[in-house]
Amino acid sequence: MAVTVPVTMPRQHAHYRAIWVSDVHLGTAGCKAEYLLDFLRFNESSNLYLVGDIIDGWQLKKHWYWKQSHNDVVQKVLRKARKGTKVTYITGNHDEVLRQFAGLAFGDIRIVNEAVHHTLDNRRFLVTHGDFFDGIIEHARWLAYLGDTLYTLVLRINDGFNRVRHRMGLSYWSVSQYLKHKVKNAVSFISEFEAVLVREARRRGFDGVVCGHIHKAEIREIDGILYCNDGDWVESLCALVETHEGELKLVHWPYQATGPEQSPFGHDEHESSESAPESSGRLFDAAVAPPVAPGQKADDSTRCSGGQSGTKASQSGSACKGRGVEHV
Repeated sequence: MAVTVPVTMPRQHAHYRAIWVSDVHLGTAGCKAEYLLDFLRFNESSNLYLVGDIIDGWQLKKHWYWKQSHNDVVQKVLRKARKGTKVTYITGNHDEVLRQFAGLAFGDIRIVNEAVHHTLDNRRFLVTHGDFFDGIIEHARWLAYLGDTLYTLVLRINDGFNRVRHRMGLSYWSVSQYLKHKVKNAVSFISEFEAVLVREARRRGFDGVVCGHIHKAEIREIDGILYCNDGDWVESLCALVETHEGELKLVHWPYQATGPEQSPFGHDEHESSESAPESSGRLFDAAVAPPVAPGQKADDSTRCSGGQSGTKASQSGSACKGRGVEHV
């Protein structure tokens, strides 16, 4: 299985064995929903993994923020699931309300706390959001909330900066990513987080691990284990994909959706004809309503699609006990 460096793909339609997307943070001003929507329009897959923090429950508890583009992303994912894409939703810390439903299904979407993916060459990859291995999340939750507040402020600065760049015809550039790479403590946390995930994957007999959580896209081999972080859609605008040849690579997508989709399959698509408040309300009703057991049919009202944290990664995977697991 070949591993490539991150690339910015030409804007053309593509189909993959699998796509991993995480840390979208729908419901926040920092979410780059227009970019993700454009990516989902141009990229199809047999398997779509939503690797946690798709909806930001932490921020939505503080104040309501829900643009039409956020609703369009949800509708696009639901449409993919209805058309046959196997969609697996791995819960994260910002959408942890869904963990009570792990192992069950909302319509065509499976809710799990972790998954196992088999690549074309039959390597086994643990797929987890990663917050189970973040010591700040597990043991000092108040500090995680504080860090999330400060991170939100940085993202607002990032948004203003990139609005100016967009008006000037310049491409997206992440201020927050730049600052993160320059701060020694952030670099130290990232390295420790990666090491903990690799140790857990080895302990459980996996060939690799796919995660999100820290908003730093990466593919590299660490002590014989392939570590893959699929990035995020507030800073790096990145997804992890597996091609039909079994190649894993990061796809950066600096393109915004502008208007209704021109589908390559011969018809136009607009992601939702409903108003954002009504349809997003249905989504959150699904997130807190009794889930649908596997094999049962759910109507559209029960279909569901769905920060950055601290400084020290947890040294144990014991917090992961009791989670739902999906094998693909």
